[in-house]
Amino acid sequence: MRASTLLGSYVPGQTPVHGLDARVKLLALVALGVVLFALEAPYGLVMPAIAVIGGAFLAGLSARDILRTLRPSALLLAFGLLACAFVADGTADIVLVGQFGISCQGAARGLFAAVRIVVLIAGSLVMTTTTTPSEVADALSSLMAPFGILGLPVGDLAMLASVALRFIPLAAEELVRIRDAQRARGVDFADGNPVVRVRRWLSVLTPLVVALFRRAEDLADAMRERGYRGHGRTRLTRSLRPTDIVVLVIVLAATLAACIA
Repeated sequence: MRASTLLGSYVPGQTPVHGLDARVKLLALVALGVVLFALEAPYGLVMPAIAVIGGAFLAGLSARDILRTLRPSALLLAFGLLACAFVADGTADIVLVGQFGISCQGAARGLFAAVRIVVLIAGSLVMTTTTTPSEVADALSSLMAPFGILGLPVGDLAMLASVALRFIPLAAEELVRIRDAQRARGVDFADGNPVVRVRRWLSVLTPLVVALFRRAEDLADAMRERGYRGHGRTRLTRSLRPTDIVVLVIVLAATLAACIA
């Protein structure tokens, strides 16, 4: 894909994944999350990873697209891995200083958790790049429709999800714009120690938060002026096609097998 593949950004295409019903893709993503966090053995990650890689290939995503999406979470994943690997209770397999060292079991546990998160993020990328926010909102509204009997505000929740997905690429664009403006003023984000870099990034994050709140206020005013009340939202729901049904059956069967195994 030549266009932006930021998580939350829809990229038009004619791939098989684009053609799947949004409800099927949403259920597949939920099933992926259930399987990933229900697994106890590391080898169990092989099949979910292969499924996500296959979905990414069919969606026209490259390894570079996935790595670009994982870049913002790399620091958090690395921190979690190190937090699991280092111990200070004398049980370290590799002693560094005194009782402080590295636990091989902890490192393996941290790596297992990091891989699960990476696979889930990659699966989310496959869905968001092939499904418009409106389709996601309609899918949520359709799947949660039975809960409307219990008084759950299905329409409001679906609209909330749609707005959140739309704000992800908008936030990224605003971040790039503010960062470039600060660079034009002579701010160097790559120079200095970590403390200095964090302080320089504050000159980006502060106006970013202000800009996002301004956008949210403008959106709320626009919805209020157009008479949005959160109910009576209409949508065009098409029936599942044979391809959608086959994929849904495969996903549900794979999920059940993974949970039972």
